[in-house]
Amino acid sequence: MNAEFIAMLDYLERERGIKREILLEAVSNALLSASKKSVGAARDLRIDIDPRSGDIRALANLVVVENVQNPQDEIALVKARKIKPEAKIGETIEMEVTPRNFGRIAAQTAKQAMMQRIRQVEKEMIYEEFKDRAGEIVSGTVRRFDRSDVILDLGKFEAIMPQRERVVVEDYNVGDRLRAYVVAVDLKSGASRAKPVIERKSLFGVRTKKWTRSALASACAGRASKTLSAN
Repeated sequence: MNAEFIAMLDYLERERGIKREILLEAVSNALLSASKKSVGAARDLRIDIDPRSGDIRALANLVVVENVQNPQDEIALVKARKIKPEAKIGETIEMEVTPRNFGRIAAQTAKQAMMQRIRQVEKEMIYEEFKDRAGEIVSGTVRRFDRSDVILDLGKFEAIMPQRERVVVEDYNVGDRLRAYVVAVDLKSGASRAKPVIERKSLFGVRTKKWTRSALASACAGRASKTLSAN
């Protein structure tokens, strides 16, 4: 899975702005839990991931003994000296203990861990981006609909315009360009992803006022009479 794994890390860092180190840490922690099920409670078990090649190894500190009683914690002197010629009984040696079927486990676990961490990081990024932007006007494109809510694509982020914030007389279609106010950041919205909550009806800072023809004519007539009086 190495090539695919590295390509995914590169893509997420470049396109989504998620640092490689954050994802590697998440994958490492998830693989550590998976390794314990396969390897057992080995001493100081840890996961080593090469950030360039994507190679994944499980490593543990084993105690050098004459005769192994506990394979999870101990290593025979003869075997230890193949790794470290000057090894002595009682010494601790770090040794690779990667399970044989670890490749399949690693691929599945890494994908799940990355997706979970991506959601968490994006949630944090969105909150930091919009937490102080309530009242600002943003532009976006209608991306999709979640029941009666409108989901807008703001570039790297998505915003949600709840049904209650929609203008009743407006119809929205996928691809439409909209401008709206940021009302708040909802940390609990869809699939654990934070989304700026926006409203369309208070755009430009005022509520939309409906004018009847008679009211509009009266307003125009009143303004005209003031102009004539001034002259």
